[in-house]
Amino acid sequence: MIDVPLRIGGREAPATGGATFDRANPITGETASRAAAATVEDARAAVEAAAAAFPAWSETGPSERRAKLLRAADLLESRAEDFVAVMAAELGAAGGWAHFNVALAASMLREAAALTTATGGEVIPSDVPGSLAMGVRQPAGVVLGMAPWNAPVILGVRAIATPLACGNTVVFKASELSPATHGLIGEVLAEAGLGDGILNVLTVAPEATPEVVEALIAHPAVRRVNFTGSTKIGRVIGKLAAEHLTPAVLELGGKAPLVVLDDADVDAAVDAATFAALLNSGQVCMSTERIIAHESIADELVAKLAARVEALPVGDPRQGEAVLGSVVGPDTVDRIRRLVEGAVGQGAQVRTGGKFNGTVMAGTVVDGVTPEMELFREESFGPVVSVTRFSDVDEAVALANDTEYGLSAAVFGRDVGRALGVARRIHSGICHVNGPTVHDEAQMPFGGVKGSGYGRFGGRAGIAEFTELRWITIQTGERHYPF
Repeated sequence: MIDVPLRIGGREAPATGGATFDRANPITGETASRAAAATVEDARAAVEAAAAAFPAWSETGPSERRAKLLRAADLLESRAEDFVAVMAAELGAAGGWAHFNVALAASMLREAAALTTATGGEVIPSDVPGSLAMGVRQPAGVVLGMAPWNAPVILGVRAIATPLACGNTVVFKASELSPATHGLIGEVLAEAGLGDGILNVLTVAPEATPEVVEALIAHPAVRRVNFTGSTKIGRVIGKLAAEHLTPAVLELGGKAPLVVLDDADVDAAVDAATFAALLNSGQVCMSTERIIAHESIADELVAKLAARVEALPVGDPRQGEAVLGSVVGPDTVDRIRRLVEGAVGQGAQVRTGGKFNGTVMAGTVVDGVTPEMELFREESFGPVVSVTRFSDVDEAVALANDTEYGLSAAVFGRDVGRALGVARRIHSGICHVNGPTVHDEAQMPFGGVKGSGYGRFGGRAGIAEFTELRWITIQTGERHYPF
């Protein structure tokens, strides 16, 4: 069992009152980690520590900030096996997925390091003689970052890296399902020499989360909020932030469509769909949940996809290599069973899968799914993918857009111009032509539309989210006034 303290003002400490909460391994039920249960008092202390550290950190030169972020990236990679072990313990995560988390998170830290000299501005022509007018980007202040459990290292680092690069200080609220994994990120940044109070890490018990998060957002020193998680909770976060006029970046749920046109390379589409539907057992916001296939190639695609999925190794990742390990908990198993059984009751067919052993689930392919079925609409967030057939491009676009979500999408077709035309009509923040729906790079603008949220992480888009753009002028000559 791993003990996880709070990290406030550079000090590891228990929660006020000494309360803790446990996270159990989803496969065995054994306690994987025991974390300090932060209170509202702890939350306020974390914000105050970040606010106290902000003036010095915001004035720190870009080279020093860059060096610390690069050092953190190296340290993160050096502790890859620690992350693999803790993700297996808390989440039942496969080793390959954990290693991918570490690699991409290190890339995010290096990209953030490169941004330290990109947070400048521009000179803007003024109509006033002798006026030097500038649009200047400055750090916003304290940033509250909240990350989920499903890609804990990637999304935990993403919540803090660009804000730190821009000169902000951060309060990071860890997921209650991966407190030790998120706590390890704080440990790595501290070891990199970040400095006291620049990054503060709170672990919060599930029952206290609403009260603690509300106190964090309400604190006047918090000037930006970023949250990655469910659309349901994202609406709550967005409302709280709006009440305090605090800008927020919300990256929420998804129901990603993968459209396969009649001229597509079916084998390439199957490769992409297998990967994007089942990476991390489908517990990725960009997961391919809906394959929308032209009726002329649908039978071939389903047969090949079912064969590929059925061949994937399934099991406890601590006992050998497995592509499909455990889902996060029994609720996921129950939700997928309900969705699949409901679809079958309305005429869909299970082509492979539907099997589980506790929380270890095989990949499932369900054919003949229609928009009337809950499986077509509700985010499954598990190892299941549906197939829906269409007869023309307009129908394909309508089906792809027939969802409250709009995060990621993909279109497959050999006529790239035609496929790009379809991609442009899909309502999503991200769309890939002849590539998988699951694709993330640190420098890219990442985010969604509709129920998938607003704002963008990544690269220069992230700079815009986590800085204040100020108009500053210097009058270099005499100025004339009308009176």
